[in-house]
Amino acid sequence: MTNKLKDAPMLVVGAGIMGVGIAQVAAQAGHTVLLFDARDGAAEQAREKLAKTFEGLVAKGKLSADDAAQTLSRIEPIASLDAAAGVRLVVEAIVEKLDAKRGLFQQLEAIIATDCVLASNTSSISVTAIANGLQHPQRLVGMHFFNPVPLMKLVEVVSGLQTAAAVAAAIFDLSKDWGKVPVSARSTPGFIVNRIARPYYAEALALLQEQAAAPAVLDACLRAAGFRMGPCELMDLIGHDTNFSVTQSVFEANFYDKRYVPSLVQRELVDGGLLGRKSGRGFYDYAEGVSAPELETVEPVLLPTAQLLRVYGQGPVADRLAASLVQAGQAFLRVPSSDWVGLGVEGAQLRLTDGRTATQLGVEVAVFDLPLNGASGAALAWAPSLRASSAWTRAAPRWLATLGFKPQRVADAPALVVARTLAMLINEAADAVQQGVCTQDGADAAMKLGVNYPAGPFEWLAQWSTPAVLGVLDALDNHYRGERYRVSPWLRQRPWMDSEAS
Repeated sequence: MTNKLKDAPMLVVGAGIMGVGIAQVAAQAGHTVLLFDARDGAAEQAREKLAKTFEGLVAKGKLSADDAAQTLSRIEPIASLDAAAGVRLVVEAIVEKLDAKRGLFQQLEAIIATDCVLASNTSSISVTAIANGLQHPQRLVGMHFFNPVPLMKLVEVVSGLQTAAAVAAAIFDLSKDWGKVPVSARSTPGFIVNRIARPYYAEALALLQEQAAAPAVLDACLRAAGFRMGPCELMDLIGHDTNFSVTQSVFEANFYDKRYVPSLVQRELVDGGLLGRKSGRGFYDYAEGVSAPELETVEPVLLPTAQLLRVYGQGPVADRLAASLVQAGQAFLRVPSSDWVGLGVEGAQLRLTDGRTATQLGVEVAVFDLPLNGASGAALAWAPSLRASSAWTRAAPRWLATLGFKPQRVADAPALVVARTLAMLINEAADAVQQGVCTQDGADAAMKLGVNYPAGPFEWLAQWSTPAVLGVLDALDNHYRGERYRVSPWLRQRPWMDSEAS
């Protein structure tokens, strides 16, 4: 099967951004590509637009004139699907509607050979459902690219219930031939990326609904954790109508599982036409001359000080706090046997979040978020106990600034911002692995390559520790008392798996 597909003539149906990108990548890999679109002249116009894009790349020295000419020569617009009778592979990139996709493939079955592979670029529709009614459903497979296709490396190779293993393997190998990184997935709602990514948006929206923090603060904290864009600015870029629609579809496809419930905050934006960048306003105002919101700044404590300081606990965060104090010439005591991590200042506690709120933990207590960024001045969420004195509420952020952070006060919400977001991403990935949607390595690769995460969920799990993640999730579950934060059974059993492995 693989040898038959390598360099084989193929058909791309749909001359939009995705379809043209797929045609370009295939043609660059040596395929003759027939390009069809139901709109009159759309395929020809798409090829002409691609030619102009190539001209620009050639002018910038990013593509040779010869490579551009050869690639374009392999892309042939066609006016009728009947002209594609001899192709060995079809990749569909049309409107994201089940009836349209199913109807197209049923139409193609009357034209193409029985061993021609059918691939759908669907991002969310069940591959099993698309194949329903086909004469040869075993030859249909999902081949989900990410936009822009020529630049994004990930391809989700999605198998439906009737997809033949040989067909999925052929598309997997072909994706490699095209310079992509394929990841195998089972056809379940959202596949890998669109499923695992939901908490990145959902936790920010939940915090906004609680009025725990402003969008700019949430974005700054998650950018500091290594994400290229914060969730609010990313939703503004995607478009709230699009993001809300995907969330709704995943929610409905999972039989209204509360873990995927859409947000009232986002629905209000959609209802008001505040769709983000494309409408000029979403969480942020994109009108000309409007400046970005400024973050809070806090003056550090002057060191050295005569106050009695203790660094509690072990691990990277405790070591970082100690190193900052040593560098400043500040005397302190280490208490490695502590069951919490943080800084003690004359009896007051500045604690790394374990998922519980500061108010739960005591009186003169403040909690701070999981610091993943080693750079000085990185934004970090913190919150004081509702029972803390005004003196400690003023002092806590100054100590965080002294330790090298840019503290951003948020409401005393469990697990603050970064910790709860990462814990939920890990939890969702764990469920995906348990349900056979993907492997651990597949989940990590998909999230890094598909949505540019700084690490994969299981890489975060290895860095953070399973007991710590379980503690955060259980604290969230205890606080909110709902289905949303239930722990994946796979993750719950992980400590025993780890002990067996060691």
